[in-house]
Amino acid sequence: MNNPVERRPVIADVARVAGVSVPTVSRVLTGSVPVSEEKRALVHAAIEALRYRPNAAARALVSGHRSMIAVVAIDTTRYGYAQTMKGVEASARDAGYIVVVVVVESAAPAAQQAAIDKVLGQSVAGVVVLEFDQVGIAVSDALPLSIPTVSVGSARRRSNRHPRAYLDDQAAATAATNYLLELGHRTVHHLAIPPMSGRVGRELGWQRALVAAGAPVPPRLDAGYDPASGYDVGRQLAADPEVTAVLCGNDELAIGLMRALGEAGRAVPDDVSVVGFDDQPYAAMWTPSLTTVVQDFDHLGRRAFAQLESLIRTGSAPRVWRATPQLVIRESAGPPPGAAEGLSDEGLTAAASPGR
Repeated sequence: MNNPVERRPVIADVARVAGVSVPTVSRVLTGSVPVSEEKRALVHAAIEALRYRPNAAARALVSGHRSMIAVVAIDTTRYGYAQTMKGVEASARDAGYIVVVVVVESAAPAAQQAAIDKVLGQSVAGVVVLEFDQVGIAVSDALPLSIPTVSVGSARRRSNRHPRAYLDDQAAATAATNYLLELGHRTVHHLAIPPMSGRVGRELGWQRALVAAGAPVPPRLDAGYDPASGYDVGRQLAADPEVTAVLCGNDELAIGLMRALGEAGRAVPDDVSVVGFDDQPYAAMWTPSLTTVVQDFDHLGRRAFAQLESLIRTGSAPRVWRATPQLVIRESAGPPPGAAEGLSDEGLTAAASPGR
């Protein structure tokens, strides 16, 4: 005979083993009403014997404390989105919260409103909105101030309606561009991800570094997010003999670009240097290994939740938390063809230091 599936103990089981009522167990768990030491000891003994762990939703019903937070995003699969949500979820779980993910089905205003309605229709304690795109920004701006909300992004915003955590990709792009210029490249081209609104921080950082150095500013080349897009647009760069250095908007574009360069007979980094953005897990394993900007999205998600928890508990939180991603130097970038052999270690270190 098959053994029945073991059932998780519930509060009624604790009451039965302790020989007390269910309300008494609830009072011990919440601390809302004094209970005698004798009954408290009986309840705790029963909890240990049964290995009972109170469910977060049940605690919310008993105490009136909302134990659910929502994360709103238009994408849950791209690297930055997924890693940020992972950080939020891990921190929220440790704090006793349940996380629900609300996906915005499309960029259409109706889809954005549907996601907002879904959030407001649930008993959530607070919301984290991923502002890595225009849809996230629109949703964040539309959420009422009455619900605790923290926005998360990878660039500065002039107007922060809610407390915000972000990675300063503008400063990181400046550092990456300066690094390539210090290697001896006359200029740096930019293969860009889609802008959030206007120009993204990576483009601004790239452009300002070139202007500050007195270097030519080539036209920005717009791509999507995936390697195929990097390959398609990268074929234009591969066909231009004047191109010797490219800053890519993410690592996926860099991989697609390197494929296009290889097919055109241009070696990385001997003929063209390539720098990515994000430091996805495969970046160090690629051949050549990818020099890229490390963005700690997991930590970003944890910091965003810390702000949200403070907002939920105290009604206030730091308005802005900012971190500057760092450049990690690997094999995909070097001096341009015909340049003097190598640079000093001091020169490389200075080139890799992020802008302030």
